[in-house]
Amino acid sequence: MKIAVAGKGGTGKTLVAGGLAYLLARAGYTTLAIDADSAPNLGFLLGLSSRDEGAIVPVSKNEALIAAKTGTAYPGVYSLNFTVDDVVLKYAVPTPAGVHLLVMGTVASMGAGCTCPANSVIRALLRHLIVDRDEAVVLDMEAGVEHLGRGTAEGVDMMLVISDANRQSLAIAGRIARLAQDAGIPHIALIGNRIVDAGQEQVLRGFAKDRELVVTGMIPFDPAVVRAGIDGNSIATLEGSAALCAIGGILSRIDQEIKERLNGRVDTEKHS
Repeated sequence: MKIAVAGKGGTGKTLVAGGLAYLLARAGYTTLAIDADSAPNLGFLLGLSSRDEGAIVPVSKNEALIAAKTGTAYPGVYSLNFTVDDVVLKYAVPTPAGVHLLVMGTVASMGAGCTCPANSVIRALLRHLIVDRDEAVVLDMEAGVEHLGRGTAEGVDMMLVISDANRQSLAIAGRIARLAQDAGIPHIALIGNRIVDAGQEQVLRGFAKDRELVVTGMIPFDPAVVRAGIDGNSIATLEGSAALCAIGGILSRIDQEIKERLNGRVDTEKHS
């Protein structure tokens, strides 16, 4: 299962990504969380201390790793022929949530044709993680799809776009959905977060209907999430909370949809 999560900063994108990763690991999946946000903080939610989080060197800033993968004997010339299957083993960090974390860091836009060494390593690494490996992967993204090349995007089982009922959040959610469609992500869904009442839910459902987006779930406003943020507590402390229960329901629906797609594919192959 490969799930990408995107949305405007402050809408709860990292909460959803961390909750999904935590619940997948708790269900027995070998789970890798990828923090591809320019302000990475997924590690805190997964239970890492400030010291451990601060010690992580993002892949895009790991000069030794980039040089080892792309370096040549010629100044200004770098190799495009390298493997990345060892990166997870060496650089993914185990967390108290039972999830391994890999921090990507900030890179220039993939869609702009940048061929710098760091971008080349991250592009190859993401493709390897999403297309080639079998474990569950949850990708906490920025408000866009810049980290995903087209072939990689097509390997994502689901792109979840997170938004609250705020007009600015919805505008960015619409932009993300368009970018995801253009990138070739086949399945895109809207998640409403911090929903206070039926009126806010109606706003989000109307937005989704206008843009022909599936709504996979609504997460209620939850004081327990606010308290966890203030106290610096991990996702594990939200067991039994309304928000984490809602994220669990979202995960169940995604799992069911993926299984139905696979069954449909098998049936089609049997009759072809």
